Amino acid sequence: MKAALYPNFQKKNALSCARDTCDVLNASGIEVSVSGEFREDFKDKPFVIFEDIEVSAQTADIVIAIGGDGTILRCAKFLMGTDTKLLGINTGTLGFMAGLEADQLDKLVLLTNGEYEISKRMTIEVVIHDGDEERVYTALNEVSARSGSFRICDFDVFSDGYLVGRYRADGILFSTPSGSTAYALSAGGPIVEPDLECIEMTLICPHSLFSRATLFAPDRQLRITDRTKGDGSMVISVDGEVNKILGENESIEIRRGKNDLNFVNLIGNSFHESLCRKMCKPLK
Repeated sequence: MKAALYPNFQKKNALSCARDTCDVLNASGIEVSVSGEFREDFKDKPFVIFEDIEVSAQTADIVIAIGGDGTILRCAKFLMGTDTKLLGINTGTLGFMAGLEADQLDKLVLLTNGEYEISKRMTIEVVIHDGDEERVYTALNEVSARSGSFRICDFDVFSDGYLVGRYRADGILFSTPSGSTAYALSAGGPIVEPDLECIEMTLICPHSLFSRATLFAPDRQLRITDRTKGDGSMVISVDGEVNKILGENESIEIRRGKNDLNFVNLIGNSFHESLCRKMCKPLK
């Protein structure tokens, strides 16, 4: 069995956690690889293999992201289209997507005997047209279209070619069930269990008394068209990374992603247990 580490050493205690993770995996008979850029941090561990994460994502049985939720999201991009499993170890503030905390590394031995659960997480794709070029980006959490100039935006939303509504708002989010507890939750959207399959639409600060989040079936073909007067009113972001600025009458399409991601749950925590433990009390 092979495990690859994807650490974020900007997070407090991530380096010590990554080094301890290497030791636990090695003691369990699991081959360990880390990106060559961290060679100095692991040079005293002769069992560590150094290879790029792009390679490890294709050849490893599991990739272990060490950091916060942002680290897990960045790591997930390397696993799109693979069967490689993903496990997050939290050394950040919230780490809602993580399967383990930094003080639970002894549980990694469960990887060797299959005593863990797999949670399949659906993704969504955004299709962006740039002249004759069509670019497709995949999100694990959400695609956002929001004001880039602090102006209110006007836009239309269509589902399978039919008009859903015309809106005025600071923007709009299209989220996966995993993303329902991220930006969409802060924008007033519902909490959706990650095992459900749907696309959530949540308006950001709508200029309306009656706007509500909407759940679409996962096979819907959604489209948003910017109707705001002037150029460059809406910024398109995929899991927090800016990918496109829309102009008046330009559109993007949203659809279910072609591939799910396999998240590892080692300690049997249910979604609701994690929700209550990490979100029902103030963050320190």
